[in-house]
Amino acid sequence: MHILIVYAHQEENSFSCALKDMAVSVLDSQGHSVEISDLYAQHFNPVASREDFTTLSDTRYINYMLEQRTAAEHGFFTWDIRAEQEKVLRADLIMFHFPIWWFSAPAILKGWFDRIFATGVTWNFGSIYDSGLLKGKKAMLVVTTGGGEDLYLERGAHKATVHQILHPILHGTLRFCGMDVLPPFVAYGIFQAGEDGREKYLEAFRARLTSVETTPPMEFSSLCR
Repeated sequence: MHILIVYAHQEENSFSCALKDMAVSVLDSQGHSVEISDLYAQHFNPVASREDFTTLSDTRYINYMLEQRTAAEHGFFTWDIRAEQEKVLRADLIMFHFPIWWFSAPAILKGWFDRIFATGVTWNFGSIYDSGLLKGKKAMLVVTTGGGEDLYLERGAHKATVHQILHPILHGTLRFCGMDVLPPFVAYGIFQAGEDGREKYLEAFRARLTSVETTPPMEFSSLCR
């Protein structure tokens, strides 16, 4: 497989970075090809604007989704957007590595989705979910949390599981575009885990990586539990 890792953490000594580095090492050793988008290192611009297009179909009023569709048809995206879209289209599996911040992904990754998962490239009107334009590709989230696992229970302090918190990405973004979404790998409570705890997470992640080709995708009914 050809695998794209989209990495969104500003600290090179973070546990997210350790997980990313392990993914590269293990997947490479299995014979997969691996490509990385390190969003902070690339100084990726997360702000969607009219500057994302070399030519506009309507300069008076910008409907971003419609401009994306026109850009996809005629090649009007700027070079930075095209480069990331080409990575997405090359990939058989896309892994997203990030910490959960404020019940979501860091803003830089949200902006990446806004600008890269464009109308006409990853989805289109009438082409979503089972007919999404990324049908046949796989996706997987690899996330870390500051709080412990006990917080991420329906009866815990957060009143939601990690799957429920990540539902807008898992289902509303990745599955929306037609991808088969693998269960996320979650490393809870990294601040309190200590060296032994972090090593256990790394070993568990190594095991997940060895079966990534055969792992069944998630099934979505209502909100993920």
